[in-house]
Amino acid sequence: MELLEDDISNPHTARLLSSQRITPPDSAEVRHLVLQLTDDDFAFREGQSVAVLVPGPHEFGNMFHMRLYSIASPRTGEEGKANNISICVRRCFYVDPVSGERYPGKASNYLCDATPGDEILFTGPYGAHFSIPSDPTCNLLMIGAGTGIAPFRAFVARIYQTRGGWKGKVRLFYGAKNGMELLYMNDLRKDLDLYYDEKTFQAFEAVSPRPHFDEDPALDRLLIDHSREIWEMIGDPKTHVYVAGLVGAAQKFEHAVIEMAGSEQAWLQKRRELIGQHRYAELLHE
Repeated sequence: MELLEDDISNPHTARLLSSQRITPPDSAEVRHLVLQLTDDDFAFREGQSVAVLVPGPHEFGNMFHMRLYSIASPRTGEEGKANNISICVRRCFYVDPVSGERYPGKASNYLCDATPGDEILFTGPYGAHFSIPSDPTCNLLMIGAGTGIAPFRAFVARIYQTRGGWKGKVRLFYGAKNGMELLYMNDLRKDLDLYYDEKTFQAFEAVSPRPHFDEDPALDRLLIDHSREIWEMIGDPKTHVYVAGLVGAAQKFEHAVIEMAGSEQAWLQKRRELIGQHRYAELLHE
């Protein structure tokens, strides 16, 4: 997405503190970046995103290229440091459908190539609709794939680490190409392991049997395998549903819940009800 210089609102500058690869060399490159904010007035909530501005010039004379990234830290900051936030970045490449040429993604390669000390320009935060309910007895049903786990990392840290005492069910269903791409749940980063002892938290992982595909075909199967609890949660008026990551993850969730509901019409009716009650939200990207 291109952004004209005149359209930039509320710009901020951050210094890159660290860039850690959280997938192995023989897998898709995904990095956990920690940014130190230079503005003390930057405030955000879990589930919001920042728009990284890649300096140009770019096509059509645009001075910046903009790309949204979910904040992976709770509102108290990365590791409790108020001026630090983290984002999760997958290095992307795109193939021109006409020429067949392969091009690097502007924002992802810019961020993955950045080194500690570099300054990053960004705007935001954006996306106030993707938020944690104030009632700690609410249930949270989270479905994600790939870097879509970033906002859920922030959610879980917020409700257990900084708020504490969350009484509702918290269920995370997450898909990946292979075990090492279960971001924040693999041998390189085990952030979510901190909460496995919490009585209300459970995480379920689906690993693709075809790791050369970009999307996880096992996520919908994982959801069906846990259909009884998932559908009971969806029917509970205290449950909030969140879907994050690739558009394909949302499609797999749709396929699974249509089967649970018995028909597409029954699910669409339930979905409209959830949306009308502000209990359903998506944070998706191509």
